[in-house]
Amino acid sequence: MKKLFLSFALSLVSLTTFAQSVYEKAMEEKIAKIENCKTADDFHALSNDFQRIAEKEKGKWLPNYYAAFAQLQKGRIMMREGKMDQLDETADAAQKYVDLAMATEANNSEIYLLQKMVYSMKMIVNPMERYMTYGTKAEEALKKAESLNPENPRVALIKAEDVYFTPEQYGGSKTKGIELFKASIAKFNAFKPKTSLDPNWGKAEAEYFISTEKK
Repeated sequence: MKKLFLSFALSLVSLTTFAQSVYEKAMEEKIAKIENCKTADDFHALSNDFQRIAEKEKGKWLPNYYAAFAQLQKGRIMMREGKMDQLDETADAAQKYVDLAMATEANNSEIYLLQKMVYSMKMIVNPMERYMTYGTKAEEALKKAESLNPENPRVALIKAEDVYFTPEQYGGSKTKGIELFKASIAKFNAFKPKTSLDPNWGKAEAEYFISTEKK
């Protein structure tokens, strides 16, 4: 009887390990595609891929996190292309995945940072009318992300972006932004993700902005 019980227990462990390895492999393949996405459609398709993983892997926050992240990257491309009329829809899609990720992982700096990015995207559609609502919410979400993990390099990166793109009359400047990008690099160099699936993006972006500094 003991041998039978032991065999059953080992079988369960084996199945759990196999399921986990399938999940990790699927996630690693999709995460690797992030750097290869070039268009809004590419990121939209990738977001859908992560959504499908999330539907199979209930209770895991990372698939929904990356589904939201892909939507936000899609939104950034749309902004560069001047497609501002489509940003609300994209931000709303990202918000849906942020909510799902947060429902699983309530106090996570990485998720709150995406929440900040969603609010910023909603605000930029009409800054004059939306700053007092979405601008304030974005600031609050960023503060929450930083309080949960002051050493999160992506928090430092987004703070640097905010300063870099804010006009000087409102307290920003490219010079101040570059200094903050440099500070974020120090945090990136010290940062170690918990697993191979955890967020590890942003350093290349900080390096790009630093490279634009006038010599």
